[in-house]
Amino acid sequence: MKQFNGKFFRDFWKIAGPYWRTSEERWKARGLLLAVALLNLLMVAISYQITEWYNTFWNALQAYNAPQAWHELLIFLLLVVPYIIASVYQTYLAQMLQIYWRRWLTQRYVKEWLADETFYHMQLLGGTDNPDQRISQDLATFTSQTLNLLIGLLSSVTTIAAFIVMLWNLSSQVVIPWNGVNHVFPGYLVWTALLYAVVGTILIAWVGRKLIPLNFQQERYNADFRYSLVRLRENSESVALYAGEEQEIQSFHEFFTHILRNFKLIMKRTRRLNWWISGYGQAAILFPVLVSLPAYFVKAIKLGAIMQISSAFGQVQSAFSFIINSYPDLASWHAVVDRLRFFEQAMEEARQAQREQKIAHTWSSDDPQGEGQHRLEAQVTLRLPQGRDLLRNLNLSLPQGVRLLISGPSGCGKSTLLRALAGIWPYGEGEVRLPERKKVLFLPQKPYLPLGSLAALLSYPHAPYPAEELEKVLKLAELENLLPLEEEPKPWSQILSPGEQQRVAFARVFLQRPEWIFLDEATSALDEARERRLYSLLLETLPQASVISVGHRSSLAVFHQQRLSWDSEDWHLEPC
Repeated sequence: MKQFNGKFFRDFWKIAGPYWRTSEERWKARGLLLAVALLNLLMVAISYQITEWYNTFWNALQAYNAPQAWHELLIFLLLVVPYIIASVYQTYLAQMLQIYWRRWLTQRYVKEWLADETFYHMQLLGGTDNPDQRISQDLATFTSQTLNLLIGLLSSVTTIAAFIVMLWNLSSQVVIPWNGVNHVFPGYLVWTALLYAVVGTILIAWVGRKLIPLNFQQERYNADFRYSLVRLRENSESVALYAGEEQEIQSFHEFFTHILRNFKLIMKRTRRLNWWISGYGQAAILFPVLVSLPAYFVKAIKLGAIMQISSAFGQVQSAFSFIINSYPDLASWHAVVDRLRFFEQAMEEARQAQREQKIAHTWSSDDPQGEGQHRLEAQVTLRLPQGRDLLRNLNLSLPQGVRLLISGPSGCGKSTLLRALAGIWPYGEGEVRLPERKKVLFLPQKPYLPLGSLAALLSYPHAPYPAEELEKVLKLAELENLLPLEEEPKPWSQILSPGEQQRVAFARVFLQRPEWIFLDEATSALDEARERRLYSLLLETLPQASVISVGHRSSLAVFHQQRLSWDSEDWHLEPC
């Protein structure tokens, strides 16, 4: 078990610790955990009494004492009913604690993932695979397995504490005949149970040691396969138009081949592990009877003592064998902790990259020129992630109300410039100053369409606007076909055509009325007539707004006053 070292437990506590130490729910969580622990103690205490009961009941059967046997059955009923109640409520409270803990961790991870565009920078850096699975699945597995293992460990410790004294005392009744003399070894049954568990643990840990990395890989392969299926669903029309079904089948086959190959390795390791676990468990059933039989045959103990020894030995041996019985869960738990720590490290690397970026970006409500209006100021050099210069020493100073068209060949850095102005491109150096964020709106070529109602779709990223305003902007954006407004959530990215999606982005502009509007080929999916109508309506509806557009079409020039263009050597600012 060398993988369960100090580093692993430090990593584990970095994930688990904040909920128990500093969260606003820590006292509720501690109370629930205490209740679960107390119920566990009650169950162990009842198990202790049931083990004592075995002696009396089986001795009554051996003596053919019917009244005593029936009386003991009634006693058993009185013991087992509270045990069942305690077991049910222990599980119920543990599940309650699990969902509270998962909720808190999910909120924390989502908040950190989305803070300061960390999710975007992680994608740029390629820091982690399938963050959706880390949050949706691994956090659920982490909380459930952590609590299950903790409760199992607590149960094992309390069981050992309760039963080891009983088993030690029972050892004095177990005699071992040798050379005509009955020998008694103090604590014989305790030492036997301990030795049995230690040897079994070492063997099974050695046999199953490779399951941890295999489980880690299996989760990754499953996530990759699921993501490939999601991508097909999101791009079903494109695949159909390309007639790419055969290629997709081949791609899915390759992804699933990784799952199959790795799972076969897990099967082989699990089969080898189960040989040992099953053999170990079955031998443990007979072992205490075997060590008790010599004393029974010399009439040193009765049948009831054998049954009591068997039960007590089983309890202690099972508690000592916690690692053996939980090894598959421990391997899975280790893999989950590793994945979550890698995810946290990837988020920290993304945040560190942001702190180290040399493009200073400021959202400001100040008016440095004292002109009663805001300006865009940018002095930047932009690079690709590999370090190659994309745009050098660009100097822009644009007043409010400007209408600027950015044009040039593909790959010259037009869209990257908009990303830098938005503050999300980290590669390069310089300074960007823009008016306060709430006055600025960026329209990407492919708008983001969240799952939700039509009102939520149009109002994104704000709370839904009044219905009359939504109906008005739908008509302005020529989307009357979406009326009437419905509350039913829909997958809009699958329902709306690319042109309709871009008109939704214009509807958001009409609704939010920003002072600065940046459009990154925001009409590329529209015909020129509709593009002309929407741009004309934009300038008519928001005559004081600054409009900065990236586009290839010459038809856009009429809606702008200036052009920033690339001529194969440098950028030039000129009238349109």
